[in-house]
Formats: sequence, structure tokens, C-alpha cells
Amino acid sequence: MRFRQVHLDFHTSEAIPGIGADFSKHQFQEMLKLGHVDSITLFSKCHHGWAYHPSEANEMHPELKFDLLGAMIEAAHEIDVQTPVYLSAGLDEKLARRRVEWLSRDKEDRTYPFLEPGYHGFCMNTPYLDVLVNQVEEVVRNYDADGIFLDIVGVQMCYCQYCVAALLKRGQDPRNDAAVKALGERVYANYTNRIKEAVHSVKPGLNIFHNGGHIRRGRRDLARMNTHLELESLPTGGWGYDHFPLSARYSQTIGMPFLGMTGKFHTTWGEFGGYKHPNALRYETALSIANGAGCSIGDQLHPKGLMDEATYRLIGAAYREVKAKEPWCSGVRNVADVALLSLEAVSYASGNGNRKDGLSADPDAGAVRMLLEGKILFDVIDTEADFTTYKVLILPDEVTLDASLAGKVNDFLSRGGKILATGRSGLNEGGDAFAVDLGVTWLETNRYRPDYFRPYFQMPELGEASFVFYSQGQKVALSGGKELGARENPYFNRDVFRFCSHFHTPSSGEYGGPGMVESGNGIYLAWNVFEDYASKGSIILKQTVLHALRRLLPDQTLRTNLPAQGVVTLQRQDDHSRYVNHLLYAVPVRRGKNTEVIEDIVPIHEVEVELRLPEKAKRVYLAPQSVPLAFEQQGDRVKYKVPKLECHQMVVIEA
Repeated sequence: MRFRQVHLDFHTSEAIPGIGADFSKHQFQEMLKLGHVDSITLFSKCHHGWAYHPSEANEMHPELKFDLLGAMIEAAHEIDVQTPVYLSAGLDEKLARRRVEWLSRDKEDRTYPFLEPGYHGFCMNTPYLDVLVNQVEEVVRNYDADGIFLDIVGVQMCYCQYCVAALLKRGQDPRNDAAVKALGERVYANYTNRIKEAVHSVKPGLNIFHNGGHIRRGRRDLARMNTHLELESLPTGGWGYDHFPLSARYSQTIGMPFLGMTGKFHTTWGEFGGYKHPNALRYETALSIANGAGCSIGDQLHPKGLMDEATYRLIGAAYREVKAKEPWCSGVRNVADVALLSLEAVSYASGNGNRKDGLSADPDAGAVRMLLEGKILFDVIDTEADFTTYKVLILPDEVTLDASLAGKVNDFLSRGGKILATGRSGLNEGGDAFAVDLGVTWLETNRYRPDYFRPYFQMPELGEASFVFYSQGQKVALSGGKELGARENPYFNRDVFRFCSHFHTPSSGEYGGPGMVESGNGIYLAWNVFEDYASKGSIILKQTVLHALRRLLPDQTLRTNLPAQGVVTLQRQDDHSRYVNHLLYAVPVRRGKNTEVIEDIVPIHEVEVELRLPEKAKRVYLAPQSVPLAFEQQGDRVKYKVPKLECHQMVVIEA
């Protein structure tokens, strides 16, 4: 799979004349060259429902006078640029107004209002699926596509009359959420199977990806309905800068090739005339390759068909650098000391995948942010992963253990692994006792919120204090563990008849039981600290967790003085017997109300790195510059210093 891809949208209203009238083969090719693009996803069918080529399975856009898809494929292939083809699968506004009965419906029998501008989603349990399959098969049969990209799809809970009838036919109650969810799973699996059969009957092995905007952690079955993964994650488009590292660190563990998909837009998809700063795309593409991914940048073609030169200069600034780095980025595996057992993954495995309380996202995101800032090498894993390849397993906030998962965790512990558990994590399914020995006995959910943590160790930069923890805590008693910090109770919870000051009540100094406990199996923290960090970002939370990890990881693989906003990964290229240490530094800032942007790239100097590796280093150098780097080997540790880091630097350690 190629590294430097563009995802070219073309969702174009029938009310706009002269579609594709300014398309030029020469200009199209020159823009791809300017952007250093080696693959571009082109469009057969857009959200409006129109085809951009002659079609018997669909209708060509009424304002298009020639085969635009065919012309683009021919032009791209002439300069060795691959061309996956895009079809809007879940949306087809032209057909939506003709076949209202095929649309997906919610529990109140509603769809998107027809008197508001926007799109209406189809149910794949209706005859629409036959229409879509024919459209896909036609493209694969008639065009030299290098893949198929299907958009706006996923498992739905649908209450259209086709789904209601299907449930009643099976003797099931459409008011039963579990039955509706199970039907949605079957409908989606049938859809992906139908598409695969149609595509591979014409071109066996052709790449297929079904895009739903997020790769669900713990749903390997859904992931494997694709030939590869594309992690849609536009930082300015609602995903933020925390989403991609979390998604990538999971995706690399399941052994499928994958891309990181960002956009050239200042905000999100569909924005005309919006541009990121070049430094943002430089950083975002570097972040992709640092996490073992290829790159994809979203663009949207103007209705006239002329490629935007400013866009491809912008993309080219990033892809020029990616092109030079590719030899050190293919065939890599991540090196990790720590595994974060994703709460989202555990929720799906336990049947709680439809939780809407935010817990399936916030603890995972808060934990990843801490690990990135603490420069801990980590993977994000699901319950199917091999725990024993890691030194420490993190159970974030709400990971309760059924018998199977408890057995797997206890096996990990018996082999010398350590656990960092927080909040309710480690409790049994009933939530009334610990399913693993963490040196504590569970008593009850703590009645005070917020309350306070007084550590029995020195906090860097903060000193001794009683620190407020805002999240829900659990009240525990020592049972063989060593107390590393205590809970302090506030005077009372804030309510209408008893409150103090503006926010919450101060600490009373009263001992409220153990707050942080270490045992032979690891460390337990009695609050939902990761959820708290995701929402409030208090420095005390991160310093507490990093103190715990330093105790559990005395021989961690990597140490560095890179500042908090820096990102570090270590990838191993087995075929070349070398490690590639990626160092990145940029600081997103908030513009407007909630848009994170990267503009300035501030160079960082004299970045020190120490690696603990099983092999001796033979050579250390900067890539792609091929500049030798002085290093010091002491036992199993190799030390070096990077003179200057400007956005992204790779250090190659040949072993």
C-alpha cells in the first residue's frame, strides 16, 4: 500500500452547471506531481447520488458531458499514480427522494428532515443493497480501479419497515434493543459479503475499505471485513489531535496495513477555500509514519474539475518529506513496554458496546495522552491480544473483569507482568469485589465527589499538598498492599443547603482510606484518573500515573528529555535489522471556539535519548539525512543526542 495518498471528494449538486468543464489531463497530472502524490482515491458516485461516468447501474450527473472518472484514471496511471475508486454507499440523495421507504429509521420512525439541507441514510436491509452492489460491480468491471472505498457505512440499529418485518419473521420483538442490534450486525455483515463477492468475482484480491469514520477497538471482526484500514482522523474536523495516536496504536496491533487520513482543510470535509498551515500537514503526516501507517490527505475537487494549485503545494510540502522517509517506514512493528487495555474494546467484548456515557472513549483518550506526554512506549490492545508480550498492563477506570478476562489477566500476572488499575478496574462483573489481587479489598463506591489525594511521595514541581481529584472514586481497605498515598475527605459534598465557596468544599484533613496502593501484582489508584485527565487535564493526575509507571517499569526501553508535547515512538524493521526512533514536536493551539491548529514549529535542541535494546548498536544515524550520530553503548543501553529536532526526526539504530 502506498504512502502518499489523496482522498479526493466530489460531492456536487445537480444545481451547479458545467461539471468537469475545466478538467485538464495535463493540469491534473502536474498537480499530482506538485503534491508528490502516488495514489489518489477518485469518485464514481457522490453523496448526491450521481455518477461521474457513463452508467447503466446509476445516472450520470446531468451537468457532466464526458467520462470524468475514466479520464482521471487514465491520466493518473500514465504517471504511475494508483486510483482507488470511491462510492458513497450509505448516502444517495437523488435516490432518497424517490425511495423514501428504503431509508434507515430511528425508534420514532424518523429520518433526517427533508426540508433541511442534508443527506438521508439508507438501510442495507432494503432493495437499496442490490442497487449499490450493481453500481460497485459496474465500476470494477468497466474501470481499472486499484481499490474500492465505500463511505458512510456501519452497523445500524434501524427500525424501517424492512427491519421490523425481518424481526417479526424471526419471532423477535422490534422493541427489544438487543434483537435490533443483532439484526444490524447481520445486515452489515451481509452487506460487506455482498460487496466482496461482487468485487472479487471481477478482480480477485482488489482492495476494499468500508468507512464509518472510526475503527472500533475490540471489533476485529468488523476490521477484517476490509482488506486494509483507513483511520479517518481530521484533527480540525472534530476528531482532535488525541484521536489518531489512540486509533493507530490499536490498529498496528491487529496486523493489517493502514493509513492515517487527515485533510488539507482548515476545518473539515466539504470546506471550499479552507487551508491548513503547511506545518500542520507536515506534523500530521509525520505522526502517521511514526505510528507505522501510510498517509492520506483529504481534498475536494471544484465542480469545474480544475485541481487547486494551492492545495497541492500545501500537500507537496508534507509529502516531499514523507517520500524521503519511506525506506525507513515500511514493514515495521511497534516496540512497546506497556499495553493499554482499551475500555472501548472491553465494553464491546462484554456486550456494553452501546454505552453512551462517554466512558468507552474518555478513559482511553486520557490514558493515551498521559502515555504520550510521559514518553512511555505503548500499544492499545483488545481482549484478543497476547498480554504476555508486555511488561505492564493498564486497566483504565472502568475495566471490570468477567471470568474469562480475569483468567487472562491472572495468567499475565503469574508470568511476571504488572498491572496499573484505576477506579473500578479489576472488579468482578458484579462490581462488588476485586477479581485480581491488587492488595486491597473493595468496600463501596466513595460517597464524596470530588475528594482529595495526599501522596506519600514527592510530586515534581508541585511539592506536598492535598490534591483535588474530580472523578468518581472507590473506597478500599488494605489487604496485603502498601499504601503509597491516602484519600482525604472534604467536609461535605456540595448541595443547595450546604456549600462552600464557588466550586467545591476543601479538604477536612480527615483520612478517607487508601488512595494509591502497591502490591506484588502492580499498583491500584482508587479514582477514574484517566477520564478525569481527558476532561480536565490536571497535572497531578499525570504525575501520579507516571510515578506509578516508573515504579512498575524500572527498566523501561526508552528514556528521553523531549518536552511533554513531543511524541516518541520506536519501530522495528526486522527485514533490515534496525530500529527507527521517531521524535516529533509541535504544539496544537486552540483557535476560535474549539478548533485545534498547528502553525509554528519551534525547533528543539539537544534531545537526549537512551534505549535499552536486546542487540548492540552497530551504527546510529539521522534519517533521511544519512548523517552519522555519535552514540555510547553501555551494556544493553545505547545513548545518543539529537542536535536539532524540527517537527520530525528519525534516528536509525542498526543492530
